[in-house]
Amino acid sequence: MSDSDTTAAIPPAAQRVQEAARRLGLDITAREMAESTRTAEDAAAACGVTVGQIVKSLVFVGAQSGRPYLLLVSGSNRVNETGVAAHLGEALRRPDGRSVRDMTGFAIGGIPPFGHDRPLRTYMDADLLQYDVVWAAAGTPRSVFAVHPDRLREAVKAEVIAVV
Repeated sequence: MSDSDTTAAIPPAAQRVQEAARRLGLDITAREMAESTRTAEDAAAACGVTVGQIVKSLVFVGAQSGRPYLLLVSGSNRVNETGVAAHLGEALRRPDGRSVRDMTGFAIGGIPPFGHDRPLRTYMDADLLQYDVVWAAAGTPRSVFAVHPDRLREAVKAEVIAVV
């Protein structure tokens, strides 16, 4: 299958993610899965990997500044909002689905780690770096891609932090 065949077989949102990856120097292939990849557990099952290898792209907003933050979190971890807020210097709040779509251009359940409508300050869960390969959403609740976590971190210029 040629690259153009692969691109034609994925939804437009996943095509946007794949094109954004190329602009960042990442060589990824977005895949449309038969099963939902909306949750970390669903994605792990669909990709045949552990939940920890799934990258959750979580959007938060600074309670004081209104600044959007993107946290790339291992699927097996829950964000300690108090700890992350202490690192960022302000409390965090979770925006609603419409606000997330407005900030990123993607719906919750398909938010990729890059290719957003506006720049997002990005932080990466240190736990993701233990894996040779991680899987992230590629713009839809059924689209994913695999990448080495260090390459992802470099491409998105993420600061590595402890999120738990």
